[in-house]
Amino acid sequence: MSNFKVALSYEAATVSWGVNSKLSFNESGAVLHLPDAALHLRQIQKSARKIASLSIDNIEFIGEWDAEQQWAFAMSYCGAGFAGQIYWCKDASEQDLTVRYAAMQFTRKLVNETPEELSPESLATAASTWIKSLAPEHVSATMLTGEELVAAGWQGIYEVGRGSSRPPVLLELDFNPTGNPNAEIDFALVGKGITFDSGGYSIKSSEGMLDMKCDMGGAATVTGALGLAIMQGLQKRTKLFLCCAENLISDHAYKLGDVITYKNGVTVEIVNTDAEGRLVLADGLMAATESGAKKIIDAATLTGAAVMAVGHEFNAIFSMDEDFQASVLASAHKVNEPHWRLPLMAWHREQCSSPFADTANSRPVKGGGAGGASNAAGFLSRFVKNEGKGWLHIDLAAAYNRNGTEIMPNGATAIGIRTIADQLIGTG
Repeated sequence: MSNFKVALSYEAATVSWGVNSKLSFNESGAVLHLPDAALHLRQIQKSARKIASLSIDNIEFIGEWDAEQQWAFAMSYCGAGFAGQIYWCKDASEQDLTVRYAAMQFTRKLVNETPEELSPESLATAASTWIKSLAPEHVSATMLTGEELVAAGWQGIYEVGRGSSRPPVLLELDFNPTGNPNAEIDFALVGKGITFDSGGYSIKSSEGMLDMKCDMGGAATVTGALGLAIMQGLQKRTKLFLCCAENLISDHAYKLGDVITYKNGVTVEIVNTDAEGRLVLADGLMAATESGAKKIIDAATLTGAAVMAVGHEFNAIFSMDEDFQASVLASAHKVNEPHWRLPLMAWHREQCSSPFADTANSRPVKGGGAGGASNAAGFLSRFVKNEGKGWLHIDLAAAYNRNGTEIMPNGATAIGIRTIADQLIGTG
């Protein structure tokens, strides 16, 4: 069977296809019509979704496409379950598109796994195995599991995950292409890896719980970003910390009113067991800080408040480091990934008060109350040093769509991997 060939045209479709048609078909495939250059990438995405509804497996780009146009089509076309092939234009961008696609598909497949298939240990193992396969001579990894977390002082990950019979895990992976064990660490990446989130005793509704397999999207995103950067020639030492757990209800689960004492001495009262992502990220951020990394990026499907603020098409970013934040936004703009800044000030860390601890993990009101995404970022800022200098938090509002949208397929999106990879390589 021949491939379905897709071409671009900057002319309107013939009248027979409709006066405003952006898509026409011929014997070999389809033509995308882009008379409005200002909206061309979004229009490509919308047309890709229409073609995807035809369930065509193999797509071949023909004619004049640039790399970003091909990428926009592929991002919108290849949803969960896609098993076909994408054939890029034979030009200088083909190799880069191929590695981008490999990283995107790894990230999406991991997020789209069922929660039964993906446990905390299998998530950490899958991430480690893939990164090692890309640079086996430069990668080492350790995993702390279950009670080992307590012995090492990583109390947040342990408390969130102890209600499950499948133990929580902290993965620490070191990509060191320098060959020098004492080389400085340029970046540390921290990912929230909640493989299923019931909400714990602050239990979610059925509809709220249905897609909580995607709550490890942060872990998948930072792993996909590191893998992409390695395939693009990364030469900087980078550490990866994945904070992996299942948030379940049992007779051993953590409870409302519990107080967690963290390794840095901060005490946290649990007022909402469904605000668990920040509890595991706190350990990952302290581990990243201890590593001495010059810059730290964490990523997490952290708050519904971020979705309410920016919708499902943008990721929200937070930082107290203006220069770092500007650099990340420049990377996002460069690679056409939608990210938007939301407010984070030093006083946000005081917004979740507790009479029994230094802070609560949220506010004891529905959804965490007003400013919930900023308050969550403020909580995280307690676990990095230098008043947040060199640290940036990404709330992945655009990570996942159950039924897809007019521009994105169903399931995981992998939006964010290119922005982070651009930062790692240092071309942002």
